[in-house]
Amino acid sequence: MTPRRRTTATRIATGWGALAALIALAASGCSATSAPADPGSGTYHGLTIAEAQSAYRSYVSVSNTAAAQGDKAQSLSIVGDAQWSIVNEQFTALASARTPVPTYRYGRPTFYVPALTTWSQWFMVAVPRTAETGAQAGTTASTVLLFEKRGPDLPWTVDGSVVLNQPLPAVARDKDGYAIALSTADSDLLLPPDVVGATQAAVVDQGPAAASATVVADGPLTTGWYQAQAAQARSDAAQDTQYQWLLEGSDFALFSLKTADGGALVMYGMYLNTTAEHRGLAAGAPIPVPAEFTPLTGPTQVGYHAVYANWTYEFAAVDPPPAAHGAKLQVIASGGGPTYGHAY
Repeated sequence: MTPRRRTTATRIATGWGALAALIALAASGCSATSAPADPGSGTYHGLTIAEAQSAYRSYVSVSNTAAAQGDKAQSLSIVGDAQWSIVNEQFTALASARTPVPTYRYGRPTFYVPALTTWSQWFMVAVPRTAETGAQAGTTASTVLLFEKRGPDLPWTVDGSVVLNQPLPAVARDKDGYAIALSTADSDLLLPPDVVGATQAAVVDQGPAAASATVVADGPLTTGWYQAQAAQARSDAAQDTQYQWLLEGSDFALFSLKTADGGALVMYGMYLNTTAEHRGLAAGAPIPVPAEFTPLTGPTQVGYHAVYANWTYEFAAVDPPPAAHGAKLQVIASGGGPTYGHAY
């Protein structure tokens, strides 16, 4: 089924496993992949690797305190963009279930600090993360965190957190060990970074029928996601319910680093909006609210007409150079959670 585009659903745009990146009970040595440039060399960096290390250590420290105290306000103060929306609603779910905030141990981080010479401060950290408590206790996931400082007098926040399902590609570095940032409109790639999300969304929304399917690799976050959504639509149709879905763009910031093969590593945020409704929105048998959304809808909302369930997601994708023969866009990581639910 090809979902119709829906523009009326309310969604949270405040603010790319979210709470997992927020709550770090960490024992992590911060190690740079290289030393900052020598000030005497004439090379200027708006953000040094040492400063990025300091921001990471501060984040871990505040996260530890927030986890120990279950302090939502403190936790939200160190996240932003899509991450804020995800974490905010995850705290609601934890409180509803009377579940303690989970804790994590972080391993040895690798820093990707772009050599930016204008005032723009952001960097990525790749780090193994092990759950110490909670439903995933004992499991380790390769995680990428996106840090951003939005202004000279504003704090550092984690604005994105994704878990890898494929290895992270080698990132290009300059002679001083700094990563190389790319423009969001860079045309020397298979796709300009600012259309990566829309290209992925076309495949998730339309499947093999999408024109962009020829440049997007199969995987759980592309064709696999379409198949899962289409299966849900077929199941609902058997119950005389219409199910529609839409992966759509957002106004969240996008970040891109050059990879060693001339491609790009792109991080960005998206919304997945879903609707299950009786035909014509007529009243009928109650439509089940997805379990993960019941803390958001509350026990008083019943889907006699429709159920809206919307997620905020963060992704990392590898955008290959156009010269790579047969290469396709690969979505290699994701993180996210429910951020809006309504039933009536």
